[in-house]
Parts: sequence; C-alpha cells; structure tokens
Amino acid sequence: MAMEGYWRFLALLGSALLVGFLSVIFALVWVLHYREGLGWDGSALEFNWHPVLMVTGFVFIQGIAIVVYRLPWTWKCSKLLMKSIHAGLNAVAAILAIISVVAVFENHNVNNMANMYSLHSWVGLIAVICYLLQLLSGFSVFLLPWAPLSLRAFLMPIHVYSGIVIFGTVIATALMGLTEKLIFSLRDPAYSTFPPEGVFVNTLGLLILVFGALIFWIVTRPQWKRPKEPNSTILHPNGGTEQGARGSMPAYSGNNMDKSDSELNNEVAARKRNLALDEAGQRSTM
Repeated sequence: MAMEGYWRFLALLGSALLVGFLSVIFALVWVLHYREGLGWDGSALEFNWHPVLMVTGFVFIQGIAIVVYRLPWTWKCSKLLMKSIHAGLNAVAAILAIISVVAVFENHNVNNMANMYSLHSWVGLIAVICYLLQLLSGFSVFLLPWAPLSLRAFLMPIHVYSGIVIFGTVIATALMGLTEKLIFSLRDPAYSTFPPEGVFVNTLGLLILVFGALIFWIVTRPQWKRPKEPNSTILHPNGGTEQGARGSMPAYSGNNMDKSDSELNNEVAARKRNLALDEAGQRSTM
C-alpha cells in the first residue's frame, strides 16, 4: 500500500533525523569543549553525563520510537516485530534517562548540594516516572498476550495521548535545564553578555525544539499512519470483536498514533448499538 505524500514524509523524517543527530552532537561538544569532559567521580564531570544522556535517550531515541510505526518500509513487517522494536527503543531511552538522573543526584550529594529544589527537577522527575509507568503498562498490556482485548481497547487512546504529553514535557524540561545550567555556570563572562558557550547552548535548545516539532507533525498526520492489517479483529471496549477485511485496531507498546478518529467513532457507535439492543431486549421480556 502506497503512502500518501511519501516524499514529503521522507523529507520531514530526514530533517528530524538530521536535527536530532545534531542535537546529540551539540550536547557532546558542549560538555567536552566547554564543560571539561565526562567522568564518574562525583565531580562536575559526572554531572555532564546528564545533558548528554537526556538529549540522546529521552529526546532523540524517544522521538524515533514514537514514529517507528510510521516508516512505510516496515509496514510489511509483523506487528509483533514492530511492537518489540518500539518497546526496545523506549527501554533504551528509559535506561539512559535513569543513568542521567543518578549522575545528578550523586554529583549533588558529593558536593553537599540540595536536590529537587528547581522547577526543572520537579517536572523532569515527574516525566521520568510517568515514562517508566508508560513503558511498563505498554509492555504488560500491548506486548504480552494475556491482556484482555477490552482492556487494550480501553487503554490504547490513553496510552497514545499520555505518550505524546510525556514527549512534549521532556522537550520543555530539556529547555528549562539548559537555561538553568547556563545561568548557574556562566559567571565571567555572564550569560547576559552573549558568551560563545551561551550562544552555542541556545542553539542546542533550538535544535531540540525543532526536533520535537518535526516529530509531533509526523506522528499527527493521519495519512501517514500504519495501514490496518487484513483478516484481523477490531477490538471494542465492551469486550466484543468484529471481523473485517480491512483490519483491526492496532495494539500498541508506546507513544504512537496508529489509532484513527474514525475507529474511535466506530467504537462509540458500536457501544450505542449494543445499549439499544439491550434496552429492546428488556422491553420484549416485560
């Protein structure tokens, strides 16, 4: 099945990959050139792992995991394979995020600095916790086979929505963190005097913002969603199923948008029909 606007999709996907890769390179150059490098000894060198791993995992890899279902050359692959790849990418992003958080806490504890006092740290920790819960729920409900079909149908739109919200929160938190770090670190020359490091990191922030915008655009275009598989089953929240030649409601393991508005409307209509039938049956027995 051909994708509508295929070349435009490729252009946006290529742009997102390029901008995301540049973001990772900029984060590495920042800590290696301006912040004296990386280490794991409780010093500022250990803290430097935080921006590198967050940009690499929580921003770049998570963004790729979100759009992996949209890649047209994977549409002939089995859904189980794609769900596994999606879950694997999200797991890698989660591991990198956890390591980056550990680096910050160790650096603060060694240097007798307070933890969790800034808005960046509050929102960031909430994002990490929600991301881990999202990963766990997606793995348990959508990847493993024992979840009831009705539960998958009920949780899928929540799963999709929360994944997009978490990704947007991560982008905002990253921008807050970059600004906070520059304000605290740049003294002579001050951040307000446009020093080279400040301009460089501001550029990194713009790259992260553009990457997030491109991912949001790709994942919200209905014409670029993965097509429904033939001879599959449509899931309904009331526990029923409906066979169709066109395919089924996709089961998810992460932050994708493979559920169209028309499918949601069909589920609502099916639920109303079931209620009407129940009422008619009750009247016939009275």
